[in-house]
Amino acid sequence: MFQNKKILVLGAARSGISCASKLIELNNEVILNDMKETDNLEITKLKEKGVKCIFGSHPDDLLDSSFDYVIKNPGIRNDHKYVILAKKLNIPVINEVEFAYHLLPKVKLIAITGTNGKTTTTTLTYNILKEEYGSRVKLAGNIGYPLTSVVDTLKDDDILVMEVSCQQLANLDTFKPDIALLTNLSPAHIDFFGDYETYQDVKLKLFKNQTSNDLAILNLDNYDSMKKTSNLKAKKMYFSVKEKADASYLNSNLMYKDEVIMARDKMFLKGDHNVSNALGSIIICKELGVRNENICKVLESFRGVEHRLELVDIINNRKFYNDTEATNIKCTQIALNAFTEPTIIFLGGLERGQDFNELKPFMKNVKLILGIGECRKRVLEFGNSLGIKTIVHEHLKDAFKDAYKSSASGDVILLSPASASWDQYKECEERGSLFKETAKTIKDK
Repeated sequence: MFQNKKILVLGAARSGISCASKLIELNNEVILNDMKETDNLEITKLKEKGVKCIFGSHPDDLLDSSFDYVIKNPGIRNDHKYVILAKKLNIPVINEVEFAYHLLPKVKLIAITGTNGKTTTTTLTYNILKEEYGSRVKLAGNIGYPLTSVVDTLKDDDILVMEVSCQQLANLDTFKPDIALLTNLSPAHIDFFGDYETYQDVKLKLFKNQTSNDLAILNLDNYDSMKKTSNLKAKKMYFSVKEKADASYLNSNLMYKDEVIMARDKMFLKGDHNVSNALGSIIICKELGVRNENICKVLESFRGVEHRLELVDIINNRKFYNDTEATNIKCTQIALNAFTEPTIIFLGGLERGQDFNELKPFMKNVKLILGIGECRKRVLEFGNSLGIKTIVHEHLKDAFKDAYKSSASGDVILLSPASASWDQYKECEERGSLFKETAKTIKDK
């Protein structure tokens, strides 16, 4: 299917580079195109293998009917000129995950998506399964490891755990997980998909090819998830932190059916949202035969995923949390709900028209707001409307001084901006790393 073809790989990020490398090994003619000028060791190796690289523009005459496939980076929208032209020319447009899926041996495929919590749930699931099954378990997908980069390490009967983003789902066709988990649905990526309804429909593609022999794991507490998944073909199992679900739920313990897995207070991570993530993960692991001792071992020690409500340090009895991945209002609501301590919060970033007023019910413990980034003036208006002291700075590093100066012993200093970072950074992880580095300068004084 993917041999001796002519293929355009659109986008030279990690997945594009990995995809181009695998395609050239399969004796395809490969053209890698990106608007940005790119020159590094990986690109040099691709050129040496025979990949033709066209960087700095998207030439109008590049794509024609001689191509068999366009494989695009998930972050490139479906209204890109090459995607539109490919459809006119009846050239299939897929992404790296769809390509790599066709190369998989007979593995047990677990795929996890959702608006919030998918990375934590994926990481927990991987760590627990790894504790039980060792090297048979592999991790890939949106979590930072292109599927093409792990294909050659997989054997029949291995277990593959994947985080799948909405952008990846948008261009999947035949992809079918044995176990699919949806953490939750809430408005996000509207700028990419146009409206919430389309975004939800794209998320539901995770279950599209499943049959009654497969498993769909769903969040009983999330109204939109329940509404959109009533007609799935797969067997359904549910988790909940609010009521007794058929599979996993919370009382004072984390439960699986009528079995106590562990006491809630033994979990290291804070917040009901992390309990929800753990409950979803427990269903997967119990269905795959994992022993309770290995589930407990991970949940008692797992400190979270970097940049997602990550406890950076405790400095002079102030707790510094990096939640830079909170790029939408819902994520910041979840973060604020996790704390009862007096809180100083950094809000703001890229101007997307986000409605900070939706944070009002969650601001009761906030003593200071630090508005940063492109939309900082709207953050100031929001803070003033609540009567909470608000200070604005264009840059996070400048605002940090006010954060520490205004803090007291026992306070939480939280970066959870409810905003994307592209006004100042290439990716939100850069913003989180700067927060962590700046906290370290305080500790070193």
